[in-house]
Amino acid sequence: MQSAKDDLQIRWLKLRIKLKEKLGIKPEMDGILFLIGVQELGHGQQEYTKEQKQDLMHIAVCTVLSQSGYYVLEGHDEEGWPHFKQLKELPPFNLFEQENFLKDHVLLYFSDILTDQ
Repeated sequence: MQSAKDDLQIRWLKLRIKLKEKLGIKPEMDGILFLIGVQELGHGQQEYTKEQKQDLMHIAVCTVLSQSGYYVLEGHDEEGWPHFKQLKELPPFNLFEQENFLKDHVLLYFSDILTDQ
């Protein structure tokens, strides 16, 4: 019998393969969060500073976790960058549980491209 953890890892691998088909790369978590951040910012592909890349990954985390009510979009600043407000505390996970929690939310974010097969 397949565990929920195994199912999550299989779905995660399928997402990475799908992104490889679309982008030519098979990104890890950081790369996927960066892609989500760029998508949500809406400024297209361009050169980003290290700080901006970190900000883009933060946008991605807030975006995917907003699906479960942890964050809400408050608005955009004068440069068009989104800003979020945390609505509730994140569960006290260890690193492994935290990564799986995030993977689950990223998979939910990408559910459209995963079901479009």
